[in-house]
Amino acid sequence: METNIATTPFGRRPMTLGMISSQVTARAVPRDATVHKWHVFQDIKDARIALGATDRALAILDALLSFHPDTALYGDSELIVWPSNEQLIRRANGMPPTTLRRHLAVLVECGLIIRRDSPNGKRFARKGQGGEIEQAYGFDISPIVARAEEFKNLAEAVRSEKKAFRLVKERLTICRRDIVKMIDAGIEEGVPANWGRVQQAYQAIVGQIPRTATRQTLEAIAEELEGLWTEVREALESFLKTRKVDANESRNGRHIQNSKPDSKFESESGSGDKDEAGGNVADTDNVRSLPKRELPLGIVLDACPNMLWLVKGGGGIRNWREFLAAAEVARPSMGVSPSAWEEARTAMGEQKAAITIAAIYQRQDQINSAGGYLRSLTDRAKVGKFSVWPMVMALLRAKLDASKATGNGAEAAAVDLETAGKVVRTESRLEISDALRRSLDKPRRGS
Repeated sequence: METNIATTPFGRRPMTLGMISSQVTARAVPRDATVHKWHVFQDIKDARIALGATDRALAILDALLSFHPDTALYGDSELIVWPSNEQLIRRANGMPPTTLRRHLAVLVECGLIIRRDSPNGKRFARKGQGGEIEQAYGFDISPIVARAEEFKNLAEAVRSEKKAFRLVKERLTICRRDIVKMIDAGIEEGVPANWGRVQQAYQAIVGQIPRTATRQTLEAIAEELEGLWTEVREALESFLKTRKVDANESRNGRHIQNSKPDSKFESESGSGDKDEAGGNVADTDNVRSLPKRELPLGIVLDACPNMLWLVKGGGGIRNWREFLAAAEVARPSMGVSPSAWEEARTAMGEQKAAITIAAIYQRQDQINSAGGYLRSLTDRAKVGKFSVWPMVMALLRAKLDASKATGNGAEAAAVDLETAGKVVRTESRLEISDALRRSLDKPRRGS
């Protein structure tokens, strides 16, 4: 007795090495093997990319497995199903016939099923007198049993890789978050370090992260970030230990030494805290005789020409509003925290605070902790011992000295300094302090 179930048209299908390999594997299945078909199917889904299967192909495999009545598949049983294309299409959510045939070929090529074609190419089962199936033609799903252990191992490897990928992404996220928080804490607390350079190093490492990356790439970037994390942490801990030994050191502006010669931090020994962006502290403390009027913008820009680098499009700074905008750009690039900037603006006024930022920016290569230095000047401003005039005068004097040394622009620099001096000397009923007069009038060495 013969029952015709399918109407697949007869046609020759090419034999491939993958199909031959699948047939060999299927014949080698142990007779006593037993697997849960849906557990194996889950392993196949997890290892889909490694097997080369597609999502649509797995949807068809899901449908094929559903045509087998038993959940448990045995190595000694007949494992052939013979659904028609119409039945497969219905269970595969209305997949077009051409797509169905294409993805059936993918399943065969991946060794997940084997074609058992009848002489006329149709799918059907031949039953005996007792209703038992004697011969079936269709799709053999015995590779599900034969390769169950292989699918399980592949799935476990894929899951392990996914877990490792997830863990390294978590490492990156936590490390990035911690570094940003520690940098903010260092700036907020005035910890002496070149925080601008640390931020640049952090951005350089983070900038290496591609949109799509392998686990190995992320591992390498995570190691770089953890190295930076260690340096920032050591700097903060070293500062805390130093402050415990002598609590006055942080207030006096002393700075910790970093034991790593190639670290991204710098010690601040030297004249960074003693010289006010090139001006002597004694000059700034005696501010009672300094001019009360505001510094002209032209003189400030002559003393701090580096501020022009911060103007978009390379244009000039035409008014105080544009100067304040440039100061807002310079502040974070030097690692000055928002709280230190707000405190300086409150103590000095917005315009004088911007001039102070400009002076620090002009000499940032000589100042290791711009944020800590600004806080120190802010503290002086609060008790009336700070003025921006000596800072600007000192920068103009340094510009004149440099021009004389190179022989270029000495005359223009002298005019700038003379103009600033006239502003000071023409203040009505003003007695200039001896310190400022010495700064303006006394000849420098080599002049």
